[in-house]
Amino acid sequence: MTTVTLPTVPPPPESHGGTGPPPLPLPGRYAVAPDRSLVELTAWYGPLATGRHRVTLTGASLTVPDGSEQQQPEFRFEFTGRAGARSVLVSEQVDSFDGGRRLRLLADLEVRGVAFPALLWLRVVERADDRLLVVGTARLPYRLLRRATGFRFGRPRPATRLRLLVAAEFA
Repeated sequence: MTTVTLPTVPPPPESHGGTGPPPLPLPGRYAVAPDRSLVELTAWYGPLATGRHRVTLTGASLTVPDGSEQQQPEFRFEFTGRAGARSVLVSEQVDSFDGGRRLRLLADLEVRGVAFPALLWLRVVERADDRLLVVGTARLPYRLLRRATGFRFGRPRPATRLRLLVAAEFA
């Protein structure tokens, strides 16, 4: 007789419930120096990366509200592509997971004046009262993004999704 072990579904990550240090710096507005950031866009077709290039981060800011529980912190990233096209990613909702070590941003990616929904997962690498260092990725369905906004990833190449990699130090 053989035994079969079935995989178990892990429980969802617990939300930050006020234990431990808060996941964000003190209230205020923080910016990213141009030399303290990295943004990369990768095209994927199935398991294969078909193209990759760096994107210029022209501006990024983090606004942490003071004390009011109804106000959400706001992450804002402004990008400029190769052809000079500007895109803006603005968070609508920020959720904390894993004791404040991970942040989930429900955001709008505005490309050519059209807002496209995006989910950006950030890992908090380092946090202090006056700065925050994060690394994160967002997966975007390429065909839907292209149809909705007209965005094209350089010369024609097969792609089913895009991965946006963001690393920034807010100070």
